[in-house]
Amino acid sequence: MDVRPETAQKLPAEQRYQDELDRLRAADQDPKPAGWALSPRAVRRFILGDKAVQVSRKFYGDDPLVDRCIVALMGHQGLMLVGEPGTAKSLLSELLSAAVSGNSRLVVQGCAGVIEDHLRYGWNYALLLAEGPSERALVPSPVLTAMQEGKIARIEELTRCAPEVQDAMISLLSEKTVAMPELGAGREVRAERGFNVIATANLRDLGVNEMSSALKRRFNFETVAPIADAAFEKELIARQVGERMAEYDIATELPEDVLDVVVSVFRDLRTGRAQDGAVVAQPKSVMSTAEAVNVAHGALLDASFLSGEAPTGAHIARQLRGVVFKDDADDARKLRAYVDTIARARGRTSRTWAIFHKTAKDEC
Repeated sequence: MDVRPETAQKLPAEQRYQDELDRLRAADQDPKPAGWALSPRAVRRFILGDKAVQVSRKFYGDDPLVDRCIVALMGHQGLMLVGEPGTAKSLLSELLSAAVSGNSRLVVQGCAGVIEDHLRYGWNYALLLAEGPSERALVPSPVLTAMQEGKIARIEELTRCAPEVQDAMISLLSEKTVAMPELGAGREVRAERGFNVIATANLRDLGVNEMSSALKRRFNFETVAPIADAAFEKELIARQVGERMAEYDIATELPEDVLDVVVSVFRDLRTGRAQDGAVVAQPKSVMSTAEAVNVAHGALLDASFLSGEAPTGAHIARQLRGVVFKDDADDARKLRAYVDTIARARGRTSRTWAIFHKTAKDEC
């Protein structure tokens, strides 16, 4: 089915940033590995930004991490991105695939229902019954398609797949070959240059189905940490909320002081320490940048479509409980303690914090 870019909720990175990719390709004079759409330097500029060619920064965090990921994809091992939920592992995987291959859509979503066919190939059973095993009846997996076309395959949440499914990745990454005995003796697909795999796994979920040592050796592991720089996090939240609000016919954005509240609340609760050094009880719920974007976006929607007024700390407070009240009943107590101490103290010198404190106290 054709995708209509003007109405689709989310386009793949290669379509969202097509103009930037075109500019990078036109200016790219650096050497590039076989099968790559852009040189490694251009891939880096696409992800981290380059004002000289009007390319925006898309990943906010550890810049050397991006360099290591690019180097890993040039080698023979796969790339495994691990980290806490909401640290932009999937985003980085998508951006790397879009820049290296021009296609970020060759994805397998890991879960208990994934079987080995999802990594190799399946069959169109109507054709299989009508004419027997044939290339026409064969349905390639995203991984097999990536091998045939020399592109990047993405496997999200690999550790959610059963061990026998994970084991299928060992030969794929080692031999770079898929045998197809149903089509005849010796029939196989060998990966074209440019093929590689990017997998992701949440640190909280690694125990779901622990990876074998053999499979771990086939990957370079990189940890994607939460954004350390508050200014970077603030810039990212503002950017992503702006992109989300672009689909609505309303010109609005979060005021600077309200955005500061969002960033401070999430960083305080995530790290367990306020800006002044005060200890804060950490909720078990994930207080990630991705969740901060959701809260900021929800606050803008509330202000624009329900309240009909400028966004304030009250709108942030109303959206916050939907993030914190998820995993543990004790999280409500921890949030109330934060509101009664840190938010109240800040409210004495800031009207925005005072409004946040009053509403949060009622809501939480």
